[in-house]
Amino acid sequence: MKMETRLMKGNEAMAEAAIQAGCDAYFGYPITPQSEVLEYLAKEMPKHGRVVLQAESEVASINMIYGAAGAGFRSMTSSSSPGISLMQEGISYIAGAELPCLIANVNRAGPGLGTIQPGQGDYFQSTKGGGHGDYRLIVLAPSSVQEMADFVFLGFDLADKYRNPVLILSDGAIGQMMEKVTFGKFKPNKVDKPWATVGKPASRQRNYITSLHIKPEMLEKHNEKLIAKYEEVKKHEVRYEEIDTSDAEYLMVAYGLSARICHKAVNMAREKGIKVGLLRPITLFPFPTEILNKLADKMKLMLTVELNAGQMVEDVRLSVNGKVPVEFYGRLGGMLPSPDEIVNKLENLINKNHAL
Repeated sequence: MKMETRLMKGNEAMAEAAIQAGCDAYFGYPITPQSEVLEYLAKEMPKHGRVVLQAESEVASINMIYGAAGAGFRSMTSSSSPGISLMQEGISYIAGAELPCLIANVNRAGPGLGTIQPGQGDYFQSTKGGGHGDYRLIVLAPSSVQEMADFVFLGFDLADKYRNPVLILSDGAIGQMMEKVTFGKFKPNKVDKPWATVGKPASRQRNYITSLHIKPEMLEKHNEKLIAKYEEVKKHEVRYEEIDTSDAEYLMVAYGLSARICHKAVNMAREKGIKVGLLRPITLFPFPTEILNKLADKMKLMLTVELNAGQMVEDVRLSVNGKVPVEFYGRLGGMLPSPDEIVNKLENLINKNHAL
């Protein structure tokens, strides 16, 4: 595939990547700040003979995904926080039925309708299930427009590999910002799906797709199968980025937009002589527990920075398991911290620890 660089919004880059990754069908409903995904695909997908449909609601769109994914098509939907909430029942059904699909959440600040400004308040919803029952999503957290595109290819491939829904958890800032993005780095990687409901040839038995198991012993067996799959995901699909951790005495932990801001804060703190590094989780599930636990052995302090009241910090603390203090700094309501604020917070924590 020919390499091509464009200047695009994050939402548009994600939509174009879906086309290039071989997305067969997109079903969605407009909601700010992700409406460009639907708008772009509605214009461009039909040129490739693909299906785009604006459903009557988010509830309808996720159930259309269930049907298209069950028939073996690469299927995608996108929304923003309240819309993703409406999809939770359908997402649970899809996970229970072991169907691959791609879901994008361009996170806005909440709770409730909140604001269209960026937030990270959907971390719990994204990584802890969100809907009913014992299931997990594979969750990818981009921090650039380039990753908005790249993670579409990765997301579809992971969904097909594990027969599991994959969620791209972005936010209103990355979805709306414009940056250079290069296409042609990845090729579509469609796989055979012998389990799909495409009609029964004489050569095989009927395919059944369901999340309903009336007999408790059968449901338990099915849940055990899902749990074993999630353990395989944990073994093989953890992704993260380390920045300046080799000599660090202090560590910032942040994902997505917060990680971009923390990267600048790390550079500023280093100029002041503070040996600080950054660990950016790329997969929020599976979470980079092992590397955080390992890094904790040489750190004096960790600072988790989020655009919420403190959600990922719980997973950081579980990963560290008491080896080192884990502090939190967050902004709410769509407000963004400046690198200066983060550096000041870190300096105050260091001085406080020294005083103890």
